[in-house]
Amino acid sequence: MSTITHDDKVFKALASPIRRHLLDALRDNPQTTGELCQRFDRLDRCTVMQHLRVLEDADLVIARRVGRQRWNYLNALPIKHIHDRWIGAYASDAVDLLDRMKTEIEKRPGKRKSLARAGSQSR
Repeated sequence: MSTITHDDKVFKALASPIRRHLLDALRDNPQTTGELCQRFDRLDRCTVMQHLRVLEDADLVIARRVGRQRWNYLNALPIKHIHDRWIGAYASDAVDLLDRMKTEIEKRPGKRKSLARAGSQSR
């Protein structure tokens, strides 16, 4: 028996190019479902709603009703949590490695000048 975690829902939601485009559309400002349907006119309203439901289930979109309109807001926190857990540690290791390489290169006499020359010759 498998248990679906919140991270699984976020990864599933982000796996679809259409859902990523919907999130991109919401990045700058919230939009109504009607506005999103107009923006993604290749898709019918039902399909847009299905994608929005998957995004809501992953907490990537928060929907609020105002009168007859349904406003959709981007919630970037689940993406930040994924970044912090899965990407941040690897990026930190890469930055540390680059720092160590730079320090080692700077310690070697004459290497810095030859590297600078090699860089200017390749231009």
